[in-house]
Amino acid sequence: MTDTATTNLRLPLVRQWLRLLSSIRFDEVLVLQGTPAIGAILALGALSAHDCLRAVVFAAGSLCLVGHVFVMNDWAGIDGDLRDPHRAAQTFASKGVSRGAIGFLAVVLLGLTLLLFALLGPVSFALAIAILGLSTLYSAPSIHMKGRPVLGSSLHLMGGTLHFLLGYATFSAVDTRSIVIGCFFGLIFAAGHLMHETRGYEGDRLNAIRTNAVAFGKAHSFIAGMVLFTAAYALLIVLALLGLLPRLLMLAAVLYPVHLYASWRAVRAGLSFESLLQYQKCYRVLYALIGSMLVGSVLFAWVS
Repeated sequence: MTDTATTNLRLPLVRQWLRLLSSIRFDEVLVLQGTPAIGAILALGALSAHDCLRAVVFAAGSLCLVGHVFVMNDWAGIDGDLRDPHRAAQTFASKGVSRGAIGFLAVVLLGLTLLLFALLGPVSFALAIAILGLSTLYSAPSIHMKGRPVLGSSLHLMGGTLHFLLGYATFSAVDTRSIVIGCFFGLIFAAGHLMHETRGYEGDRLNAIRTNAVAFGKAHSFIAGMVLFTAAYALLIVLALLGLLPRLLMLAAVLYPVHLYASWRAVRAGLSFESLLQYQKCYRVLYALIGSMLVGSVLFAWVS
């Protein structure tokens, strides 16, 4: 077989892999890298050559882990997503990818996740397993805690906390301080999940998925999310006042009114899909600012 013929055979295979990989929600996967990255940075006292190597392995493992979580969720919920007018055009099926192929991708990402975190030691491996377990409880069709009000949010509260600890434990021993800081991220995850459920109310109701918003109403789900967001801001400020986090983070008290104003705008718009999407963009920017202040303070302490 000539080199040209071999190349021609490989091209369709490459296109298939590219199409398959395009089904991963990379925007969401990348957004969720912030939490474990902050955990890793807080754990590091300095950056050695050995730490750099661990950081590369950790980054790859974290990408595979979160990628698996989203792919698993999409694989399990494809039937409902195709009936959801807000989701149908974004599904892997709309890109011509089969459910079997997505299942295969989920298995590949799972295998890579286990391999990479096994290289980082037993604690990191155990935390990765725990996060995978929470993902299975949430998405697996036979369990499907996504459709069980309160329980689904509890999984996100635990998952957000563990996600932070995953980064922290890779470079330092887990202690009381790290667990308390992790709770801040757990509160944000759980609050964001409630906002996601509020935004997806119509589709979930159509598919008979009993989320918090479907069970208790959009307004109650939104209010519950705001309570958790408020608790997260309060915890952050207390941690900064106690010196467990950089004092600069007390500026979160200035950002909180901005968050409240964005919430008020969403309520005034009737908690519509579009208004909640804009609201999500707003609070993600606010938390990105908080994360930048935290990381910047730590890096400044390294060089000073």
